[in-house]
Amino acid sequence: MNRRTGIVGYVLAGGALAALAAVAWAVSPDAVLGPLSWFAGDPVRFGAALVALTAVRPFLAWPTTLLAVVAGFGYGWAGVPVGVAAMVATALPPYWLARAGRVRARECSRLADRLCGAGERFADATGGVRAVAGTRLLPVPSDAVSVAAGGAGVRLRSLLVGTAVGEFPWAVVGVAIGVSVDRLAEGGTASIDPAAVLAMAGVGALLLGGPLYRTFTSDSASPTA
Repeated sequence: MNRRTGIVGYVLAGGALAALAAVAWAVSPDAVLGPLSWFAGDPVRFGAALVALTAVRPFLAWPTTLLAVVAGFGYGWAGVPVGVAAMVATALPPYWLARAGRVRARECSRLADRLCGAGERFADATGGVRAVAGTRLLPVPSDAVSVAAGGAGVRLRSLLVGTAVGEFPWAVVGVAIGVSVDRLAEGGTASIDPAAVLAMAGVGALLLGGPLYRTFTSDSASPTA
């Protein structure tokens, strides 16, 4: 009973931590700086809350960058690898869910079969790691990428490595925001630089453009072959 209560407490702590970080990111942080500092004051408590947040984030559809924001506030720039690890771990539930339902979905729906087939051809043409990393660099929902990877049959190792590579720049951006939360109370601002987003999207497009073109070209040419 005590163990169950402790788990529930950590989950609630993770949710509270996320909510506080989100408010600090989007609004004035004056009202939440104290509670956030209370979490960060104990590394064990903060780490447990961050693990709980990582576990529940996919079910709440929060952006993965929020994990890096939290890590940055609690650990400073040392939170970059922590943020990357959390972003990789939180990609697993939607990936496993899509992977588990992939065969049944293909059997039940012709559209699902065609989408999974196209995803498989694209992953084969690009390589699993490159496909995941390039897609992660684009400003698209992270969970959609995880589901697509699972539906396309991307291997777990490719998902993990590709996610770590593709989410690294986003983790740096998130940690930078988390580190600056204290300065926000003094009238500063923290936001994601649009130039950084465009730069990451450009790299992602370069990584995916050639294989994507070849995949669709082969698909359109196959009926006449």
